[in-house]
Amino acid sequence: MFRSSLISLLLVTSAAASAEGFNYTFLQLDYKVIEIDDVNIDGDGFGLSGSFAINPDWFLFGAYEAAGLDFGIDATTIIAGIGHNTALSRVLDAYARVSYQYVDWEFPNGGSDDDNGLGLGVGVRFAAGERFELNAGLDYNYFSDDGGDLALSAGARFNFKRALSLGLGGSWSDDVSSYTLDGRINFGQ
Repeated sequence: MFRSSLISLLLVTSAAASAEGFNYTFLQLDYKVIEIDDVNIDGDGFGLSGSFAINPDWFLFGAYEAAGLDFGIDATTIIAGIGHNTALSRVLDAYARVSYQYVDWEFPNGGSDDDNGLGLGVGVRFAAGERFELNAGLDYNYFSDDGGDLALSAGARFNFKRALSLGLGGSWSDDVSSYTLDGRINFGQ
């Protein structure tokens, strides 16, 4: 009884949060902490990402990230893609996306390496309250030199105002773990 009452309360209170749907048009600034497990290299960096809803069901997205890692290694990542979103209920959205990804590594000895590949992802966004959102996803990234890697991601977002929010999230795969703090400006709706 308590469990069903709690679920009902969550659904009723979060219905107001997403009466107009989830926003897929935004600009975001990220701070990321990165742990590359198989070679024991850590680092951090900043990124700029964004998304643009081209209609109610489709969006374009992109990201640029620059990270400084242990031993003087610098990594730059560029991502561009398209996604599809659909409302499963007033408080739950599902999305799928496909992207082109490019990674460039610069080493302290003057050497460099780069790779490119394909990213596929699916996920859900849940309006847990008027100002609070939870999200989770699975991403498969395949790079031509390094092969594929499956990552689980989860996060939370607090909306200070309709146009401004703060997010905290993580992503975990066999090789890389990352933790992100971001600030987002929403446009549209």
